[in-house]
Amino acid sequence: MTKDDADPVELLRASAGVPFTKARAMPPEVYTSPRFLDGELEHVFSKEWFCVGRASALSGAGDYVTCDLAGQPIVVLRDRDGALRAMSNVCLHRMSTLLHGRGNTRAIVCPYHAWTYNLDGSLRGAPAMTLNEGFCKSDYRLPQLRCEEWLGWVFVTLDPDAPPVRARLAEVEELIADYDMAGYHEAFFETHVWDTNWKVLAENFMESYHLPVCHAGTIGGMSRLDEMVCPEGRAAFNYHTILKDGTLPIALAHPDNSRLEGDARRTTYLLAIYPSLLITLTPGYFWYLTLHPHGVGQVRIGFGGGMARDYAEEPEAQQHFDRLKALLDDVNVEDRGCTEKVYRGLCSAFARPGHLSHLERPNYDFARYLMARIAPADRHKEAAE
Repeated sequence: MTKDDADPVELLRASAGVPFTKARAMPPEVYTSPRFLDGELEHVFSKEWFCVGRASALSGAGDYVTCDLAGQPIVVLRDRDGALRAMSNVCLHRMSTLLHGRGNTRAIVCPYHAWTYNLDGSLRGAPAMTLNEGFCKSDYRLPQLRCEEWLGWVFVTLDPDAPPVRARLAEVEELIADYDMAGYHEAFFETHVWDTNWKVLAENFMESYHLPVCHAGTIGGMSRLDEMVCPEGRAAFNYHTILKDGTLPIALAHPDNSRLEGDARRTTYLLAIYPSLLITLTPGYFWYLTLHPHGVGQVRIGFGGGMARDYAEEPEAQQHFDRLKALLDDVNVEDRGCTEKVYRGLCSAFARPGHLSHLERPNYDFARYLMARIAPADRHKEAAE
């Protein structure tokens, strides 16, 4: 059987079904197969909660962000009553997409024929429609989707039956309760497209094993493998922790922060919330990635970050954050180089997955999450019958 003939779902089942002590990286076909990507879009991105960013970036009436979720154009905005809404971003006339990127708008105006929708999705006006006897403005409203805010993050889902975000992520909320994550304010947001599979970048975030080598020019020298802790993952997320040394003051708890004690005052959580929200949370700042596949060989990235409210009034905090942002930009250049090299290697006929380090425990848990979503035992049994 050639790589082209192999069933990537069965390969994943075999790979992720072993104990962690014997685990290897996921098979190359899991990253390179269009068939596997189809399964991800159907069973993961069409079913799970997808993060579009921070609520602080959607604070005013008419603030909006757009995204494509499993092939569906979506807009998320703050309406005039202050509520967050998610809805289809497709005009109900000749089906053009409506809003693009991020911004603020008083109304949603179609760029094709100027059909205009209110911020709740109802149709406000449609030029030159009075001679059509079947047209009734009140019959038109953009389809609404589920949208929830959790600890300052905004999530949408295409699945009307998905469990609420708060219930799914209750363990995360308990784990980082003393960090006051809802109070972190977003200072920047960027979009990028890299030439790698989305899972390669997700896994790159999930392990800090690569830091001393991949980031030798930036943060590698500050990365101590012996201080990294990688607990067993949970059904909806995995995480690991590292300790900061104070090189960047805003990485540590503010002197007035009485919530965190001992090593917790310098502990950074690297949270991977499935399927693709990746958060670096320090006591003083955060940065994050939200990922969506753009074909098998590209990933669409939302990249944002900001500071905890503890530092909001500190006169030197912004200078420290500007320094951090410059460092993160350099780190991204290194990560892009490494993850694009990994994808090129995965496409080789000679690619073979090696055994995982104990520092790659989150990668193993991620593989088992994918197996549970795409290749559950009950679906496998039904196919066999």
